[in-house]
Amino acid sequence: MTEIIEALNMLEREKNISKEEMMLSIEKAVASACEKDFGENTEYSVQMDRETGDIRVYTHKTVVSEIIDSRTDITLEDARMIDPSYDIDDEVPVEITTKDFGRIAAQKARGIILQNIKEGERKSLYTHFKNKEKQVVVGVVQRFVGNNISVSLDDKTDTILSSKEMIPGERYRIGSRIKLYVIEVKENQKGGFRIVTSRTHPDLVRRLFEREVTEIADGTVEIKSISREPGSRSKIAVWSNNPDVDPVGACVGLNGNRVNSIVDDLNGEKIDIIEWDEDPAIYIENALRPSKVVSVDVDPDEKSARVVVPDYQLSLAIGKEGQNARLAARLTEYKIDIKSETQAAELEAALAEYEKYAESLEDGEEDLDVDDVDIDETEDIDDVDADVEDTDADEADAEETSEEEAEEGESEEVEED
Repeated sequence: MTEIIEALNMLEREKNISKEEMMLSIEKAVASACEKDFGENTEYSVQMDRETGDIRVYTHKTVVSEIIDSRTDITLEDARMIDPSYDIDDEVPVEITTKDFGRIAAQKARGIILQNIKEGERKSLYTHFKNKEKQVVVGVVQRFVGNNISVSLDDKTDTILSSKEMIPGERYRIGSRIKLYVIEVKENQKGGFRIVTSRTHPDLVRRLFEREVTEIADGTVEIKSISREPGSRSKIAVWSNNPDVDPVGACVGLNGNRVNSIVDDLNGEKIDIIEWDEDPAIYIENALRPSKVVSVDVDPDEKSARVVVPDYQLSLAIGKEGQNARLAARLTEYKIDIKSETQAAELEAALAEYEKYAESLEDGEEDLDVDDVDIDETEDIDDVDADVEDTDADEADAEETSEEEAEEGESEEVEED
């Protein structure tokens, strides 16, 4: 049986399948074969020698005075031949030799062993790639599947790189080697697993720098933030835990060899490496490079910043189609409003005019304040009311006089007649 041990050792070396787990699977398979050959109502135990590979199968029988079922019963005399201490109703393990196995039972055992080998290999591969999550792997382009591509990660494992995870404008050739970022490894209901990979994920840039820059790998230089537009440009903010180490210089490398290697892996994507700073104003100024900055006014509560740049640097600060400003905003997590010096001066002048106008309005409202009305004006109002009453009285007297005169006139006319 030493051939079994040698085979298990080879599987453990080449397939990374646990030797102990395989032995447990073989024991389980042999026990299943016994149930098939001798019946399921009998209890079996299987022991495989870890050194020699010898397999011993035992069935458990009850000591009885008279045998009713030979598969489950054993006489006291036979039991004491195994061990003199046995008595009636004791459980006795009785060895079954492998030559008693039938052909069907042996085939079932073989099938279960092969199935467990396959399952062990699958589990080994799953564990291997599960440990590769959030890491970079190298694959070989195998074929095109519609708009997607199939990439081989090893002899038995493939992954599909979907079109949405491809770098825009990048072309792939069958047989070419590419680096992929493993987003997730998911098991499916059929017992297999799927590896989700990407060429556009920002952390692909992070992992490539960790592999290329030893100062990042050992923790001397730290990547604080990354913003990326795949295939076009990325910005990466770095900081050094050692004041004697220049974080930007460490990432760039001698004659730019480190960053150029990463640019090649990303098919020519430009990378801006800037120094992170705990002061938001300095950090934002660094993030807008290569543009020069005149001033940065930060509002930490609103997470916003107003940046003034020289007139001739405005287009550079904003970038083509706003890319530089957009990447800087993502990198710093601040809303950035960029103005040229001329625009800033015009805005300041407009604000000054507005403030002056607001002050003039405030002054006008003070002149019309009701609290400032003179008390004499109130008295004059009372006098006006009195005059109105007197006028009404005079008009009443005048009306009475007119009526009396009219009556006298009528009397005189009557007398004359």
